[in-house]
Amino acid sequence: MTKILLAGTIAVLCSVTVTGMAQNTTALNTEKKELNQEKKELNKEKKAIKKQERTIRESEVSYQAKQQFAGDFPGAANVSYIRNGNMDEVWFTQNGIQYKAFYDPDARLIGTTTQKSMSDLPAVAQQEIQKKYSGYKIDKVILFDDNENNDSDMMLYGQQFADADNYFVELHNDGKQIVLQVNMSGEVFYFSGK
Repeated sequence: MTKILLAGTIAVLCSVTVTGMAQNTTALNTEKKELNQEKKELNKEKKAIKKQERTIRESEVSYQAKQQFAGDFPGAANVSYIRNGNMDEVWFTQNGIQYKAFYDPDARLIGTTTQKSMSDLPAVAQQEIQKKYSGYKIDKVILFDDNENNDSDMMLYGQQFADADNYFVELHNDGKQIVLQVNMSGEVFYFSGK
């Protein structure tokens, strides 16, 4: 009889243990799924933070460009920086004249722009513009001064051009805007328009 009681007790204990283990396994599986879901959500948040940090870094002017600018234009005043695409741009004043400097991704000076007037253009260019574009009003004249030590091409007005000193003349007429490119010899070229 004792053997029967002992066998029965063992059977009950085994049944309780197996049931408890099954419940523990189910609970552990549920907990594991919840932890995996939390891990996925944390990874998504981590990726979003990294993307945001990368965007911030890509929109900041590089330390190297700032250092190069300080060496290129000592004594510059009213300095402000901006990242524009893959170029760093620096607005500044030197000797009472306002400039804008452009630096390539390697922090090398591409060139500078400064405002000029129509009278600064070569005489032959002034005459051609007055003749061919007499119905247009001149909005602005810009001089791009190329850094001959850097072969990077420059982009202005949404268009790339070969690195060389050039004037750019902005004109408008009845809602139409155009930009002319004038080289240092006075040759005039249509550059862009809207």
